[in-house]
This record gives sequence, C-alpha cells and structure tokens, in this order.
Amino acid sequence: MKKPPTPFPVTGYFGPAYFCDRREELDQLTRNIRGGNPTTLTALRRLGKTALIHHLFHQLRSEYITIYMDILPTESLGDMLDRFSTAMASQYSERSKLGRSVWRMIKSLRPVISYDPLSGTPQVFIRSAPDESRKTMTELFQVLEEQSKPVVIAIDEFQQILEYPEKQTEAWLRSVMQQLRNTTFIFSGSQQHLMKDMFTNPEKPFFRSTQFMKIGKLEESIYRDFIVKQYRKHSRSISDETVTEMLRWTDLHTYYVQLLCNRVFLSPDKEITTGIWKEEAARILKEQEFVFYGYREMLTKSQWDLLKAVAREGRVYQPTSSDFISGHALGNPSSVLRSLQSLQKMELVYRENDREGHSYYGIYDVLFGRWVAR
Repeated sequence: MKKPPTPFPVTGYFGPAYFCDRREELDQLTRNIRGGNPTTLTALRRLGKTALIHHLFHQLRSEYITIYMDILPTESLGDMLDRFSTAMASQYSERSKLGRSVWRMIKSLRPVISYDPLSGTPQVFIRSAPDESRKTMTELFQVLEEQSKPVVIAIDEFQQILEYPEKQTEAWLRSVMQQLRNTTFIFSGSQQHLMKDMFTNPEKPFFRSTQFMKIGKLEESIYRDFIVKQYRKHSRSISDETVTEMLRWTDLHTYYVQLLCNRVFLSPDKEITTGIWKEEAARILKEQEFVFYGYREMLTKSQWDLLKAVAREGRVYQPTSSDFISGHALGNPSSVLRSLQSLQKMELVYRENDREGHSYYGIYDVLFGRWVAR
C-alpha cells in the first residue's frame, strides 16, 4: 500500500498507521458481519464513514471477499451495474479464481472496457435495458455467492437509489438480498434523514432489515494523542495545547482536521506553534472565499442570511425563536422555516441531536463558519 504525501491524508485509505481509532465502531461492524447481519451505516458527510469501511475491509481481507462501490455519481440501475462490475473487475485480476469467473461473465456482456490513466484500474461500461441490468446484477451476485469465502458488499451513498428512474429498485434489491446466504451487506449514506426513512419506515422494503449504526466525531483526547504521535514520528514537535486549538477550530470534523493537519505538516518549521497553524488556517479560508461567495450567488437573500446566522451560532436549537430571528434580522418564522428546509435539501445545513438528545441545526462547511465569524 502506497504511503500518503503527509501522515494526514485528506482522501483515500492508506492503512492502519494513518487511521485514528474507531475501535468500538470497527468491533461492532465486525460482529455484524461475522453474524451475517447487514448494517446501515450513517454519518455526516466527510466524517470518516468511507475510511471506516476501507479500514474494516483491510482487517477482513484474509477471511472475506470484499467489494466496495460508491453509487453517488450514478443516475440509474444501469449506472449501478457499471459501478458494481468495475468494483469487482478492478479488485480481482483475471489470474485469480474469482477474477476468472467475474471477467468471464463481464466479457460475455460485450462491455466497453477502458483503463484509468492514473491508477490503471479497469472501468467497465455495460449498456442494457433496466430489466437486463437487474438480471445481470443478480448473476454477478450469484458469482460471488458461489465462492468458498464469505462476501461483504459495501454500497456507499445508498440513498442515491431513490433517484433512479426504474421503479421499485428498493424492493428488487431487497428481494435479491434475502436470497443470498454467503453475502453480507453494508449500506452506507450521509443523507441521514433519507437513510433513516429507508430502513425504519414500515412502508419501505428495507424496513428493519439491518442493524442501524451511526458514527459521530472522534473523542478530542483520542484524536489529539493520534495527531501528536504522527508529528513526532516525523521528527516534528507540537504541544497538546496547540493540537487542542486546532481540533476546536475544526470542530473535530474529520475532514477539516485532516486538511488543517495536512497543510500545517508541510510547514518547514520543526516546531509547530499556535502562530503557524493560525497562519495556515487563514490561508485556507482565503483560498475558499470563491466557494463562500458562490453560496451567496446561488441562494436567495433570506437563505443566505440564515446560512450566515447558523454559521455564526454554531448550533441553533430553536431556529424560529424570537431571540434567534431578531438577533440576526431574519424576518418571520415561516420564512425562516422555508429557508431552513431549502438549505437542508441543498446539504448546506444539517439537523442533528446532541448527547442529551436535543435537536439542533448546524452547518456542514466548518470553514464557512470560521470565515463568517471573521
């Protein structure tokens, strides 16, 4: 496995040495798989659920056949078939027993096969009618079902199937899943309200069909110790206090923590001080200004004002309260609710529960919140 350019990779999985904790979550997922229990895994965007899946697969690779596919870019069942075929073909070469079975079947469909110019992995494109796509995917599942090793399939951003034009995709996939005895699924997604509805609504095909699991932010002390050790491994010095400042500025959100640590690590200084990380943080915000101004251009004035208000507050428990509305000059409660719904739909604002179970609204883009605060 290749090493990342810094010990704080922002994208991709580079092995256990660069992965922080998640021991409880990993243990729970492992137990679910060993028990043959499918899992629904949810988290806020960029909080580390995909890395957790890859870390899990790294632990299971000697005992299980593991297949991962991200279906967020897909728009139809045919696109999903392409993703599934590509995931299988890229992971297992034609020289392996499973690879020979997979490639034999894929080639029988007369696909268009290209190779990524950067990674060299195959990209499979199969053009077929919806009924044929279902038939072909079922056959691919069957190929995996016949293997001597048990199989784990992770479908990331699973809520995307709700956008497919093919009718009853959920019901079809659920019926296929029920027939498999050698395959366990992980259904992962970041649009938590959609995932929750898919798996807890009695009217939906996947109702109560999986173990539900939600991951949150890492504990501050655990993340701090990990970061300090990573710097020290590379002959860099950073104090616990400085790391704590960085973690609180990034709100312990995995992606932003990794981004800031990545950038600070590139500093030529051997000792990382408060001044160094703050200078880098200011540089990051400056680079992102065109994105933030882009929010203003795509939103109505009331939506933009509400987005700024949520960013300034950090957490908003009562968005229609007179204190919040008057404090930010937001108009009236009905206008705030409409804007709030729109911002949630655009995934600029999320709704979450704190540790006491109280519901609040927060902003996805931590950097935007810091930019507004300045």
